[in-house]
Amino acid sequence: MRKYRFLILRRFIQCLILSLYMLGSYYGVKILQGNLSGSLLFETIPLSDPFALLQLFFSGAIVGLNSLLGGLIIILFYGIFFGRAFCSFVCPMNLISDLASFVRKTLKIRGSLFVISRNTRYVVFGLSLVLSFIFGIPAFENISPITHIHRGLVFGIGFGGFIVLSVFLFDIAIKHGFCGHVCPLGAFYSLVSKFSILRVKYDLESCTKCMECKNICPENQVLDLITHHSGRVTSGECILCGRCIEVCGDNALEFSIIKEK
Repeated sequence: MRKYRFLILRRFIQCLILSLYMLGSYYGVKILQGNLSGSLLFETIPLSDPFALLQLFFSGAIVGLNSLLGGLIIILFYGIFFGRAFCSFVCPMNLISDLASFVRKTLKIRGSLFVISRNTRYVVFGLSLVLSFIFGIPAFENISPITHIHRGLVFGIGFGGFIVLSVFLFDIAIKHGFCGHVCPLGAFYSLVSKFSILRVKYDLESCTKCMECKNICPENQVLDLITHHSGRVTSGECILCGRCIEVCGDNALEFSIIKEK
């Protein structure tokens, strides 16, 4: 259980959030209503996807005060405290990505069919805003597999099965293809999370250089300090999934909120 403690926690939180949305949609239980783009917590606290709001702004749409407040709450929540944890603990596409990784492992698929830069997501991020401005609609939000799968599970309509299947196949062709290379929402949270306080801490003296952490990490470029020096992972691209901590038999990795002098 210890080896999978953060994975179990992630699945629990993801299922809990989806269940609360579904209870609000199907049974009127008013704890969490709406969807990941715009929600209402306890019928009072607005929560909004700040990237969706940014697209709306570029499209020329008028954004309500409640939506702006909801976006600010989310930015502060992740930007100050939990970094890019949205991608690993909340986003339903993480389930699809992990399933594709399981299939790749089962079929013993190594490497990728073709190479794509992880910086592509920042290009897609910028392109989403440009296209929103040109066409007057939130460009990525309209085709986002994150939106389609979440709304499909919560409301039972508009599942966007073809889009989700395409992402699944893409993730089989390229390891962590969508989340790790092209998702503009991930790029947005990487930028927002640059200075968040929750980080992974590495102790060089405890490390036996087995490299299990880098083998399992979906964003292993953030572990560039491994075998070089002790310290904290400073990259905003770390999704704080905790898998590197779970597989480390040397206890050289742990979560930390205190920055050492």
